[in-house]
Amino acid sequence: MGLFDDDERRDVAPDAPLADRMRPRTLDELLGQDGMVGPGTALRRAIEHDDVRSLILWGPPGCGKTSLARIVARRTRATFEPFSAVLSGIKEVRGVMQQAARLRRSVGRKTILFVDEIHRFNKAQQDAFLPWVEDGTITLIGATTENPSFEINSALLSRSRVYRLERLGDDHIRQLLELALQDAERGLDAGDVDFPVELLTALAAQSQGDARGALNVLELVVATVRRADGPARVTPELLADAMQQVALYYDRAGEEHFNTISALHKSLRNSDADAGLYWLARMLEAGEDPLYIARRLVRFASEDVGLADPRALTLALAAKDAVHFLGRPEGELALAEATVYCALAPKSNALYRAWGDVKQAIAAGATDPVPLALRNAPTGLMKHEGYGKGYQYAHDQKDAVTGMDCLPERLRGIRFYRPTRRGLEKQLGERLERWLEARKLED
Repeated sequence: MGLFDDDERRDVAPDAPLADRMRPRTLDELLGQDGMVGPGTALRRAIEHDDVRSLILWGPPGCGKTSLARIVARRTRATFEPFSAVLSGIKEVRGVMQQAARLRRSVGRKTILFVDEIHRFNKAQQDAFLPWVEDGTITLIGATTENPSFEINSALLSRSRVYRLERLGDDHIRQLLELALQDAERGLDAGDVDFPVELLTALAAQSQGDARGALNVLELVVATVRRADGPARVTPELLADAMQQVALYYDRAGEEHFNTISALHKSLRNSDADAGLYWLARMLEAGEDPLYIARRLVRFASEDVGLADPRALTLALAAKDAVHFLGRPEGELALAEATVYCALAPKSNALYRAWGDVKQAIAAGATDPVPLALRNAPTGLMKHEGYGKGYQYAHDQKDAVTGMDCLPERLRGIRFYRPTRRGLEKQLGERLERWLEARKLED
């Protein structure tokens, strides 16, 4: 049922996984989170004075969320009940809350309920916590890798403080790996293993800030060289084999999905081809659907390039067809081609703004009938009613432009499309100005 041992103050078993043995035992050992629990911070003072209130710990895998909960468990005098939303159901949680109510009534002892991966409970299940948090029966500590704004009940959020844990830097991971190699009590005591500095640095760099993942790889590598015949030396080949392919931290339905596609879109908008290729590769390597990316490139070509270079839309659509026809990995290069082209194309959001202005005008009530001059008159009755009266056939006029205004009367004179002076739109703008002048002369 629980995540931790029954007695949270007991040392971890010596045969436990290295990542578990190396968990920080104090706030000073918790790496990379000084902004949140460094000296003088509000949360540190609350933990040190055993006055923790309900909070949500939000951060990527392996950054220290569960470790911080363990530190709270070591310091509190309250009953500490740990749960995993993956392993436990709301029925078990309700049982703990009822027990917490009995403890509070009988001996006045409070209960801290730690729920790992709290986002796994749906919004209705999360509602079960509300009355118990509200009346102070439990202090809730929830841990999640997902954005609480989207995944945590808003009523529960309003009763909790959200703390965001940062992804661990390469230096922090490297420091932890070195400690694990040297530590004779909790670590590997690996004085007999030759682990080159550059390989340790590479392991830290490829861990994506995940301390647990890095320690798991370290433990596997050291165990492998110790079992092998000959000198216990870690080689690049052995490390690469242990790491296999880095599993990129990415959730196709979560915040990282939206963060990364946003990074791609904004890199292209900023005409940064290198960054565009990087974020494209990050998404593809993490398993993103290439057709989703193709759709976003089509959108970008319309929204941010527009008529400054209409070929961007053509190329984006061609990339979509190539991905659909070739699949992966062959189709990836077509996405890369469209990405670079969109990045280097002249930019204009004039069409995007014009479309938004038109829709806003309609929403504001500009839904007048079609002017009579623009209506067809296939019957005698319709001609009698004035359908088509005043229509001017553009091909009969010089430059095929008439003085006829095709907008409803209340919108006449409004300019929705205002081309930029970039790319093809410069020419389109000049042409538009000539035609506007021509219409005035025909009036």
